Amino acid sequence: MASLRVGNVGEYLREQRRSAQLSLRQLAEAAGVSNPYLSQIERGLRKPSAEILQQLAKALRISAETLYVQAGMLDARERDELEVPAAILTDPSINERQKQVLIQIYESFRKENAAAGAGGAEAVPEADAADSTGENDRTRRTAREHDAAAGPGAAAGAREEDGK
Repeated sequence: MASLRVGNVGEYLREQRRSAQLSLRQLAEAAGVSNPYLSQIERGLRKPSAEILQQLAKALRISAETLYVQAGMLDARERDELEVPAAILTDPSINERQKQVLIQIYESFRKENAAAGAGGAEAVPEADAADSTGENDRTRRTAREHDAAAGPGAAAGAREEDGK
């Protein structure tokens, strides 16, 4: 049979299967596909459907989107957005809950930066980086603004509390 060389999804699947320490038969069974079919996918002889890729991703505990990119089903521009979550999902040293929390944090940072970019704002300047006390300029500015809004006595009262 002539090789179609469908992207490098087959090679990628093989690498993921091996890193998960699964045999071809074990992965095929977990994904609900036949052993010969999975072998042909890994060797680049068959092009799997999105549904099959999704089943394989679930069995490997990796992102289906990552497999879609490998198979050429998703635009390469989206690849960067998928690499970090894919790396998190394949890390065996953290549990599933930790993986999901890390991905949510990452996505929230991406959304925040995209919103800042759309509004003409820049990323947080270095001056806002945490200092040795753990505070940063933005935190101090926010506290001063809050005190100013609360009135002149509030700021003095807060300073007295800090001195105790």
